[in-house]
Amino acid sequence: MKADVIQQIEGGLVVSCQAEEGEPFYAPELMARFAKSAELGGAVGIRAKEPDIRAIREICSLPIIGLDKVYLDGFDVYITPRIEDAQRIADAGAAIIALDCTPRPRPGGVTMEQLIRRIKQELQLPVMADISTLEEAVAAERAGADLVATTLSGYTPYSRKTGGPAGGPAGGPDWDLLRETVRAVDVPVIAEGHLSSPADAQAAFDLGAWAIVIGAAITRPIALTQRFVEAIGQRRHS
Repeated sequence: MKADVIQQIEGGLVVSCQAEEGEPFYAPELMARFAKSAELGGAVGIRAKEPDIRAIREICSLPIIGLDKVYLDGFDVYITPRIEDAQRIADAGAAIIALDCTPRPRPGGVTMEQLIRRIKQELQLPVMADISTLEEAVAAERAGADLVATTLSGYTPYSRKTGGPAGGPAGGPDWDLLRETVRAVDVPVIAEGHLSSPADAQAAFDLGAWAIVIGAAITRPIALTQRFVEAIGQRRHS
C-alpha cells in the first residue's frame, strides 16, 4: 500500500480542485490548471474528482486524493459510494481514495466497513474517511481508514451546522469536531470544511490537524466574488 503519501502531505495544504456542472470552470483541463497553480504555490496535494483526475495527473506531480460524486436515486451517500467508483478513481491515478464514511445506506447494502476493506485489499490504496461526527470518525478508524477528514460536518442532517466556540463564525470550521477527533483517534486527522483564511489554517494545525484541505477559498471564483459583493452590500446598508 502506498502509505508514504500520507507522510508526504503532513503539515501541508491540500487544495480541493472541484467545479460543479453549470460553473464556468467545469472542465477537466481547467481543473488541471488550478491544480498546477496550487502546486506552483506550494501545496502538498490535490483533492479532485473524476473525470478531472486524469487531466490533473498529466500536468501536476502532487499526490491526488481522489473521489467520485455519484448521485443515485434513494441514497444520500454520493462521495465514492461503490467499489466500482473507487476502482475508476484508482485507475485515473489517485494516490488516496476518499469516501463518505457516514453510516447512511449505500447501494447494494454494502457497509462502510466492507467498502474500506475491499479498497485496501483490492486496490492497495490508503482510504480517507469523510465524516461528520466524532462517532463516525471512531467507527471509520476501527473499519481500517488510514485518515479521517472533517469534510462532512454540517452536510449531514444530524451534524453541527456552525463552527464551535474556538473562534469559528457561523458557517465556519467545526473546531470542536476537529479537536475531539484528534484526541479520539490515532490515525491522521485532516481538517476540511469551511476553512477560508490563513488564520483558519494556523488554527487547524494548532488543534492537531495532520494536514488541511481548502477548496472554495482558493478555487471557486464565484464564491470569492460573492464574499466581496456581500461585504460591500453590508457597508452600503450600514
